[in-house]
Amino acid sequence: MGRLFYAAITSLDGYVEDTVGKIDWGVPDEEVFRFTIDLERPIGTYLYGRRMYETMVYWETVPLDPSVSEFEREFTRMWQKAEKVVYSRSLKSASSARTRIEREFRPEAIRGLKSRTDHDLTVAGADLAGQAIRAGLVDEIQQFVAPTILGGGKPWLPKSLRLNLELLDCKRFAGGFVFLRYAPKPGEIPPTD
Repeated sequence: MGRLFYAAITSLDGYVEDTVGKIDWGVPDEEVFRFTIDLERPIGTYLYGRRMYETMVYWETVPLDPSVSEFEREFTRMWQKAEKVVYSRSLKSASSARTRIEREFRPEAIRGLKSRTDHDLTVAGADLAGQAIRAGLVDEIQQFVAPTILGGGKPWLPKSLRLNLELLDCKRFAGGFVFLRYAPKPGEIPPTD
């Protein structure tokens, strides 16, 4: 059975995008990037919202030659090998291999996918992840806190979500990033609105 993770790079004040939708403030350095690769080795399926998919599809065309760093080539191979499910009502077709488009997020379909697979899954995109957390599907929440305060933007977690968590791990990086890994406490079910 697979586990579902929500991992995000956030500002210290809890945003995944600044007020104009930019994410360049949170680009990980090599140390953080390599750590992320190790975290994502067990991932076999990525669940994306449309905007996150459009950002990540970059990895479909990265050259696998010495013009790109070894760790970026490694991530590219991992990403290309994984299955991708994109949740979008507007996207007409996928721009990457091993990708399917779903028009609606259906929690029961994700539960079935988790039960039928022997690899882990990750959900990316704050809106989609919020739906997955509210449905009780997320097994771990992984936050990379960037040493930045944005003062506004797109929050990484849904408003009015209350969920008690257990700290599983934390790590400091030389460049100022901090990694936090949490799991919902046993028996904890997020309340619905």
